[in-house]
Amino acid sequence: MQDLKDLVVEIPDFPKPGILFRDISPLLRQRFHATITAVDALFSDQEWESVDVVSGIESRGFIFAAALAERHRKGVVPIRKKGKLPPPVVDVDYKLEYGTGVLEMQKGSGRLLLVDDVLATGGTLSASVTLVRAAGYELRGMGVLIDLGFVPGFSCEGHAARSVIRYD
Repeated sequence: MQDLKDLVVEIPDFPKPGILFRDISPLLRQRFHATITAVDALFSDQEWESVDVVSGIESRGFIFAAALAERHRKGVVPIRKKGKLPPPVVDVDYKLEYGTGVLEMQKGSGRLLLVDDVLATGGTLSASVTLVRAAGYELRGMGVLIDLGFVPGFSCEGHAARSVIRYD
């Protein structure tokens, strides 16, 4: 995975001073297929067969969820920021690396895999797991493209966050 990691660009002091942003845009532009294949490989064939939908967290998680759902002929369920989905929705407050926010999801049912681009402090993933359950879905696993290594061995409600690229 080093070849993928080499395409992640570090942007200091973005979106605010003191934050080191990892930009995946060059990675997606130059190695999209390889990136999606690597995220796909975080889950076994049996896991893919056992789920109904893939959920991605706004906004870059949508890229992975849509590509993976298409690859496996599954549905897509977006997790969005407050006010972006029509009602009825379930919501949850959460803490970000550099602030707070509210995530929303429409109610539904089925077995779900959760994907996102980056695991930093775990706040967004934890909130999303809470949201998935509150909306009526059964979480079967979660994966991220990049684990920044801030929370070694991160797991939530018995599900470890799997990652393609890890920073220590």
